[in-house]
Amino acid sequence: MHYTTEELEQLAIKAIEQYKLINIVEVVSFLPINRATFYNHGLDKLDSIKEAIEKIKINTSTTLRSKWVDSDNATLQVALMKLVATDEDRKRLATSYMETKQKHEVADLSGLSTDEIIDLLNEDEQ
Repeated sequence: MHYTTEELEQLAIKAIEQYKLINIVEVVSFLPINRATFYNHGLDKLDSIKEAIEKIKINTSTTLRSKWVDSDNATLQVALMKLVATDEDRKRLATSYMETKQKHEVADLSGLSTDEIIDLLNEDEQ
């Protein structure tokens, strides 16, 4: 059967909403066409499909965070804390956080000849 782009767009949006799909690969698998046809119709570039997917992602994220707030599960609480924490809090929670402070000096080599620069580089290697 031959489908118009508009028909495929509507089918895609319906599938996204019905099955709570969150990426293009999932959307293609619920349509009566193959992946090449999906991309040939430019469905991956349509704002309506992108917006429908984004809406599902936001709703899912909000629902999960609400459950995490009410949960007594320590793992979920830590995950939520990492999402809402300040950088300072996040650093304290990290199991492997390392901060490095390095100072670099830039030498002024503009008045030196090539041979003098090579000599300086050779000194640094030793």
